[in-house]
Amino acid sequence: MKRLQLTTAFLLIFFISAVTAQTRWYNPLQSEAPVIQNQGWSTEIGHTFTRLPERAEKEVRKVVWNLSKNAAGLSIHFYSSAPEITVRYNVKGPFAMNHMPATGVSGVDLYAIDEEGRWKRAWGIYSFSDTIVYQYKNLFPSRYHKKGFEYRLYLPLYNSVNWLEIGVPEDAYFEFIPVLKEKPVIVYGTSIAQGGCASRPAMGWTNILSRKLDYPVVNLAFSGNGPFEKAVVDLINEQDAAAYVFDCLPNMGALSQEEVYNRIIYGVTTIRKQHKAPILLTDHIGYFNDQTDSTRAVIWQRLNATQWKAYNALKQQGVQDLYYLTRDSIRFPEDGTVDYVHPNDLGMQAYADAYERQLRAVLKMPAGSLVTEHPISQRREAGGYEWKKRHEQELQLNVQQPPVNVIIGNSITHYWAGEPKAHIARGEKSWNRYLAGFRNMGFGWDRIENVLWRIYHGELDGFSAKNIVLMIGTNNIGNCTDDEIVKGIDFLLQQIRQRQPQAHIKLVGILPRRNTETRIVSLNKRLQQVAGSRRLQFADPGKHLLLPSGKIDESLFTDGLHPNEDGYSRLAPEIAPGH
Repeated sequence: MKRLQLTTAFLLIFFISAVTAQTRWYNPLQSEAPVIQNQGWSTEIGHTFTRLPERAEKEVRKVVWNLSKNAAGLSIHFYSSAPEITVRYNVKGPFAMNHMPATGVSGVDLYAIDEEGRWKRAWGIYSFSDTIVYQYKNLFPSRYHKKGFEYRLYLPLYNSVNWLEIGVPEDAYFEFIPVLKEKPVIVYGTSIAQGGCASRPAMGWTNILSRKLDYPVVNLAFSGNGPFEKAVVDLINEQDAAAYVFDCLPNMGALSQEEVYNRIIYGVTTIRKQHKAPILLTDHIGYFNDQTDSTRAVIWQRLNATQWKAYNALKQQGVQDLYYLTRDSIRFPEDGTVDYVHPNDLGMQAYADAYERQLRAVLKMPAGSLVTEHPISQRREAGGYEWKKRHEQELQLNVQQPPVNVIIGNSITHYWAGEPKAHIARGEKSWNRYLAGFRNMGFGWDRIENVLWRIYHGELDGFSAKNIVLMIGTNNIGNCTDDEIVKGIDFLLQQIRQRQPQAHIKLVGILPRRNTETRIVSLNKRLQQVAGSRRLQFADPGKHLLLPSGKIDESLFTDGLHPNEDGYSRLAPEIAPGH
């Protein structure tokens, strides 16, 4: 046995040494800007793997403080072109629990987001020792550029990370993504929300929800210790969220009905005094042995009845944007637990699905059944610009210089001219003459669904525009039907109107492109009908780029798709306000 242990230890040391010799290591805690995502208080604790600021140690119970050092819900985002990624780290506590595997308690999970915005799980070999090592090999290269994919590394759900490094080959591109600036969904809850008992970190329901919404979700759930208590509510009240979720009832069974009621009233009213964001209360999911244990059902039924009473009292008091997620609407599967209450992966998925349905409605971020109605990011042109960095530029400019006029589109808009500046400007003369002062919200290679993602992630929030011009759809022609394009643009227009109800909106028809002229004429007739049904202005300036034969005038284009300066000069007068 000793010989076997020595051999295993030698092989592990050899494995780590071999990796180290070929690898450049990146420590997220040494990054200049905080890069630990889904954390909250990033300016205070952004260079640690914890969930509460140090000052909270004096405010919360000791067990809550200790649990806050677990990395539940935390993740690290980065770009890399590496064909091989290695993660090595050390944790404080035991690797596993009786009812939860080491991969969930102490493991990590790696997902890639490809150029089309699609999530792809990476899978590799791993070993648990004093230094835990996960190694992902044979990773696909990008089809579009040499900057690889965006990656998201999910950290352990039930253990504390002492240190962590990400390794890639020395010649590979690697860049940490700073903490996202948009307001998160904040979840306060129990072991169920912390992640017990998911098989791996990405299967904790808050992490599934974060992927579904592509939105930051801060996990402030503490195993066995999430009873809606004042100290934690007061800390949460420091954070400005997109929505606040309270899923605390499973840890409130020992409290009297009066105490449960009072804690719910305090929590909701405290948040509402300072924040306008939606607040969501969640039912107890129930105990899945209450058919064989006669003492169980009465507990969760009492808790749910008490919270429902508090919810109705708050609504009668005039509390706005208060919502309730019922036990029945969670649609929890009969075999969704590892014991009597803690979800397995099947149960975690049910929770995440239920929260997605509720929060999409609450946050006004609906998703339809068509590809063009489902928000998704993209990174097809990273060789020229970083899509999400441009998105951050737009958000920052909106705060610094709230726009009056906005034009939204793809590369045809992006590379016209205006702010924020692009690395290409093909139509500065016509822009400066007709569109000076417009905020350019064009993104190279965008499709309808990519603009929808940007709208859902704040590009039309925080200001009141006078004019909004939408020019989108040409990049959907190769992979979508006419119905998908028309219905997708109609869906997008509804979301724009939701966020900018006072704006004058002009829908610009899809511009003609080489060998697709006839189809585009037909599409634009349908888009004109959409604009009419929505009482919006429609413009079809693309007809000025056509020859009498109906084919494009090649002299007005750089490549049969993108106009040159002469082409832009023919478009601009009809796109400008007042035409």
